[in-house]
Amino acid sequence: QVQFVESGGGLVQPGGSLRLSCTASGTFFNVYTVAWYRQALGDQRDIVASISSSGGTTFYADSVKGRFSISRDNVKRQVFLEMNSLKPEDTAAYFCNTKPSIWSWGQGTQVTVSS
Repeated sequence: QVQFVESGGGLVQPGGSLRLSCTASGTFFNVYTVAWYRQALGDQRDIVASISSSGGTTFYADSVKGRFSISRDNVKRQVFLEMNSLKPEDTAAYFCNTKPSIWSWGQGTQVTVSS
C-alpha cells in the first residue's frame, strides 16, 4: 500500500513558477515509476510527467515539455515537479501516483494561473 500527499500549489501569475512536492508513505516506493497527473475542472485526469524508479528516464506531455521538470528523492520518498513559464491552461488540481496509477488518489494540490 502506498499513499501520496501532494503540496506546493497556489495562485501564480502567467509566466510564474511553482514547485510541487509529493511525499509517499509505505514501502517499495523505490520500485515504481511515479507520475504527476492533473485534472482541470470538468476534464479528465491526464498525465503530465513521469520518472522511472531510478530517475534515469523521464516523460513529459507535449503541453509541458521545456517548461516542467520532474525529479525524485528515493531516500525521502518524494517526487517533485518544477513548473516554469506557467500558463492559464496549466490551471488544474495536480496529483501524483504510480504510472500506471494503481494506488488510491490523494487530495491533490490546486494550481491556479491567473493575472
